[in-house]
Amino acid sequence: MNILAIGDVVGSVGCRFLRAHLPTLKKLKGVDLVICNGENSADGNGITPVSAEYLFQSGVDVITTGNHAFRRREMYTVFDSCETILRPANFPEGGAPGRGWLVYDMGRIQVGVINLMGVVYMEPLDNPFDAADRILAAGLPKITLVDFHAEATGEKKSLAYYLDGRVSAVFGTHTHVQTADEQILPNGTGYLSDLGMTGPIHSVLGVKPELTIEKMHRHMPVRFDLASDPCEMDCALFTIDDKTGRSLSVERFIIK
Repeated sequence: MNILAIGDVVGSVGCRFLRAHLPTLKKLKGVDLVICNGENSADGNGITPVSAEYLFQSGVDVITTGNHAFRRREMYTVFDSCETILRPANFPEGGAPGRGWLVYDMGRIQVGVINLMGVVYMEPLDNPFDAADRILAAGLPKITLVDFHAEATGEKKSLAYYLDGRVSAVFGTHTHVQTADEQILPNGTGYLSDLGMTGPIHSVLGVKPELTIEKMHRHMPVRFDLASDPCEMDCALFTIDDKTGRSLSVERFIIK
């Protein structure tokens, strides 16, 4: 099975670029399932019902999120009603809308997807290691992937080794810069520290450079606006053995 994971989509410009390139990539690589982090898919931050639906109509099957999941209040009911949009599973129990994991039924096979958020340099959520243990104890399919939305590479890789052999793949999101450390861990779990970003190339994490420079240089409040074209789509293809659930290969892409 070929599962494509796409890095954080930034704004409407990133959404449009994804729509323009995802169908061709799916055909070229024989993609069976697409997981995309959409927490920044709305202009100005967050995710909205409109941007989520746009991603689904563009060929995305499962949308994951992160620390900006609840930036837009109009999404709260959508998180509750739509099973294929996830928020980090380690939000405190009973305190957040939606769900943090799912089982995607593809007919011939089922695929589990878990969304977790790191706690190093980020919000003090529940421990992601313990949250992963609780979810896996519920009995997920052999093929299960984890989007770990986290800041620190050390935390990402530690979780990957902790889950090695228990899930098919762990990939990081959040930092918007694709890493070059794709690998298969000793017990068969595919890994990449960060998928990267789908959005403007000439930007700082999607934002106009002159605005981030002003913020970093002057330390004064600045309203961030997204940069424009040209764009790229950063992603990774995990080829997974249907019988064992182990990753057979991990291939990175930067589509421009």
